[in-house]
Amino acid sequence: MQFLLFPFAILAGLMNPLQAGCVATLSKALGRPVMATFLSVVGTLILTLLGSLVLGQFSLGGKAAAVPWWSWLGGVAGAIILISQPVVAQKIGAGPYVAMTVTTATVASIFIDNYGWLGFQQHAASIWRILGAALMIGGVALVAIF
Repeated sequence: MQFLLFPFAILAGLMNPLQAGCVATLSKALGRPVMATFLSVVGTLILTLLGSLVLGQFSLGGKAAAVPWWSWLGGVAGAIILISQPVVAQKIGAGPYVAMTVTTATVASIFIDNYGWLGFQQHAASIWRILGAALMIGGVALVAIF
């Protein structure tokens, strides 16, 4: 069953530029980037609500108090990501926007994995992981310049 996780991650990666383009276009049409973000979040809420109902996962089951404080900041992080789409992506283009966000996420992930923060299993920042991130940074430069 774990083999299905990789295609799902690839699908999520494909959704990144699509979402950025949709929210940016909505922002341009409305002239209100934050409102476009809000409308995007409403769509997200509806889909996740339906998914949680279908899968029988709507209840917190009394576990909310045991959750680390920082785990509730995921919504804040999501809002920053979503607001950046209509504000930044439309102006610099889908290629540079996605390249920068994915590369930055990769570099941050290597750092987080190295220390095992945020509940992730610890994975050392090996020379190969660092080299991969450096290559991505070079790729971002090429995408942004050309």
